[in-house]
This record gives sequence, structure tokens and C-alpha cells, in this order.
Amino acid sequence: MEIKLTKNFTLEEMCKSVTAKKLRIRNVPSPDCIKNLQALCENVLQPLRDGLCEPVIINSGYRCSKLNQVVGGTSSSQHLKGEAADIRCRDFLYAKKIYTWIMDNCEFDQLILETKGKSMWVHVSYTTSGKNRQQALTIHNA
Repeated sequence: MEIKLTKNFTLEEMCKSVTAKKLRIRNVPSPDCIKNLQALCENVLQPLRDGLCEPVIINSGYRCSKLNQVVGGTSSSQHLKGEAADIRCRDFLYAKKIYTWIMDNCEFDQLILETKGKSMWVHVSYTTSGKNRQQALTIHNA
């Protein structure tokens, strides 16, 4: 059964992981994490989708601790709490468009335009457990 978090985002897509599937890691969020994922979708991802008038593809949303460890996430990663998502970007111009749109139109905790080799994504987080910092960064990894 598909659980909708917003009009265009489902719980399944916010938890899917190729790595988890391959390694048979059970990546299932707690009820509190589901509430956080819904808040992220309602306050950032759905407004982004509506504003761009095009699909927004999530590479990584919620991660259980085992999955987070396997993919090299930090122990303080907001993905562990369902507060973060990485948005797939087809090229740098699209990544910059997403980054700028979120910065100009949304409340967020952290916004990072990340590149690693030819791969790029936008990491965005939103928290309901305190004040969102509006911290915007760019990270280039070799």
C-alpha cells in the first residue's frame, strides 16, 4: 500500500535505497521519522515540485543507522531522523536552479549543493525540533 506524504511524494520513495536493497538492509522509519519526512515534503520538496512544474527525484531520504553507516553518512546525519533528502540533478545548471529556488522560496535547516566527480545533487534538510538555520553551502569533492 502506497502512503502519500504529499501530493507528489510517497513514503516509499523517501525510504528507497539501491544500497539497502542490494545488501538486504531493512530501511524502515519510525513514526517520528515519518512525521519528519512529511514535514520535509510539505515545507520544501512539494513547494519545490510545484514551483518548478517538473518532477523532483530523490536519491536518498530516510536512512536507518546501518544504511547510513554503509553509505558513509555521519552519525549526526539528518537522514537518520527523516529530516533530509538528496535531490538527483542531471547537470550543474539544474542543480543550481534547485539550490537557488529552495534558497529563495523555502525555510530549510541546511542546503548543500554537492558535487563528486561528475555526480551532483542538492542536499536539503528541514527540522521541526528547533529553528531552521537557513545554512547554505557548496561542497566540491574530487
